[in-house]
Amino acid sequence: MSDASLDRSRCSVAGTLAVVGEKWSLLVLREAFLGVRRFADLQRNLGAPKAVLTDRLATLVEQGILHRVPYQAEGERQRHEYRLTPKGIDLYPTLVALMQWGDRYLAEDGVAPLALEHRGCGAPVHLALVCEDGHALAGAREVRPRPAAVSSR
Repeated sequence: MSDASLDRSRCSVAGTLAVVGEKWSLLVLREAFLGVRRFADLQRNLGAPKAVLTDRLATLVEQGILHRVPYQAEGERQRHEYRLTPKGIDLYPTLVALMQWGDRYLAEDGVAPLALEHRGCGAPVHLALVCEDGHALAGAREVRPRPAAVSSR
């Protein structure tokens, strides 16, 4: 396939990066997947400047990746928690892929700082590249890009 025949003007990678491709956004998502929901907890865990964290949370809410849920501790003013939406949950494999890459190439002494395991059986979790017919692929050399089919709708 000719490199020129691929339409990059609507690239899904570029579009995704425009939404979540900034360091703090990905780290906010990591924390959300670890169960952290409140602004103060996010700020403490991340060490992000308040203005930056506020901006990233607003973007993730605006994009429908997180949603704000009000809560009020007794005797305090109302605040909000940030919870993952289904759209946000669909980003989990992306974070796992980044984590696995970091574990492979950046972990000190080859020891990963965090392990993922299946809640049901305790086995380690890893991502796999699989075609729709169920064939496991070793990597990019087994994949051929092609223009996507144009919808007739």
